[in-house]
Amino acid sequence: MKKALQHYQTIQSTPFWKNLLCAFVAVLIVLLPPVHLAKANIMDTFGNFGVKDEVELGKKFSVLVKSRMPIIEDPEIVSYVRGLLDRIKKNIPPQPFPFEINVVVDDTLNAFAVPGGYVFVNTAMLLELEHESELAGVLSHELAHITQRHIAKRIEKSQKVQIMSLVGMLAGAVLGATTGAGSDITSGLITGSMAASQAALLSYSRDDEREADQMGLIYLTEAGYNPIGLASSFEKIRRRKWESGSNMPTYMSTHPAVEERQDYLADRVASLPQELQNRPEDDERFKRVQTLVRSQYTDPNIALAYFSKQEKTPLIYMGLGIAAARVNKVKEAAAYFEKALKGAPKDYLILREAGRFHYTKGDTNKAIFLLQKAAVRNPEDLMTLFFYARLLNDKGDADAAANYYQKILKTLPEDSEVHFFYGKMLGQNGDQFSGHLHLAYSALYRNDAKKTAYHIKKAEALATNQKQTDSIKLIKKQRDERAAYWQ
Repeated sequence: MKKALQHYQTIQSTPFWKNLLCAFVAVLIVLLPPVHLAKANIMDTFGNFGVKDEVELGKKFSVLVKSRMPIIEDPEIVSYVRGLLDRIKKNIPPQPFPFEINVVVDDTLNAFAVPGGYVFVNTAMLLELEHESELAGVLSHELAHITQRHIAKRIEKSQKVQIMSLVGMLAGAVLGATTGAGSDITSGLITGSMAASQAALLSYSRDDEREADQMGLIYLTEAGYNPIGLASSFEKIRRRKWESGSNMPTYMSTHPAVEERQDYLADRVASLPQELQNRPEDDERFKRVQTLVRSQYTDPNIALAYFSKQEKTPLIYMGLGIAAARVNKVKEAAAYFEKALKGAPKDYLILREAGRFHYTKGDTNKAIFLLQKAAVRNPEDLMTLFFYARLLNDKGDADAAANYYQKILKTLPEDSEVHFFYGKMLGQNGDQFSGHLHLAYSALYRNDAKKTAYHIKKAEALATNQKQTDSIKLIKKQRDERAAYWQ
């Protein structure tokens, strides 16, 4: 669960996500069978691009992102964005594939959807917006790009695509991810590639954006949100452009004419019935998630400065406690958590975070007390169950701990930290095969190639039945999918 946080410092300087559209185009290379490339030589013909192709393309793109970027696994944040997506999804026409949403730790203002139902939103988008309806508006717009098949249709209609241009995009994305910001070579590759093919293949046209706005507004309104959320989200993105000077928010580069569309949307909303325009904003959980994201996944000193200027509520004290603990201000963090608990003694999120803090600093008894209370308040909070499982194992109750680990992994199957502690516990208790298997998954989801190979080899040597052999085949398949994008 700390995977995204551990990589925060690394990704602050990388332009990879800022050029995520480039990486998306580059994935197309992987999908093209070698025989097609041979026949087409430098040029290639896509022909029909159906649902099966969309799903395969989206999956490969998702693997690419997960192999390069830190994805948040905190169940509070994950369940929130999934719930938001599900709420919107209920009011759109049935789709031939499921939807998946991931939150990427990145300080560029961006959200993006790709064929096959995959949606990505940056932490910056969560932090910069003011209301849940605005975030829902952005997601509704992105879902509309998928339901209207904007990218898929453009691929389908494109008869000739410069393969060398796609290779340039891939090289630019890969070099950008590994050499950091400011690389002249990387910038040149990306700029040249975009000039050669983005307009021809993947840039959203004004008609695409207008249709996504119209459908997105319908999806947003039918989901019960204030329709102004979509237009006001664009206003905040536009304002970020001017505040940041020449550093245009990524969302404005991948979704053109935001300023023009903002005015158009405002007019559309003004024509709607007043009862829709007057819908109240319900931002309680949105603010809780914002506090978690800011305190856990941004620079802790900047977070401390931000929270210190806010009106002191139990939630703000919790944010101060999390951020202070990250810079080893243990006494200050303990005091902040005490104030948070005093102000909201029944809030499961505050109980959970205080329990995590006391567990980490070694106060087991207090941690058990707080985590048990958190579990009573919200038995489905997986972070609480994760730390409670660790406590149970520390106390010698491995069987009970295993039940909790298994429950967590059903919902968060790619959480490297859960796999790590579960695998370590299994190994310590004599199940060497399962221990190495889960440690292999932990390394895989951390994108650690050497440790993944090491633990797979260990597990493979211990396999004694068909079920275990099949498990090795499965993890090797997943390893190979990611390895295509590892350095």
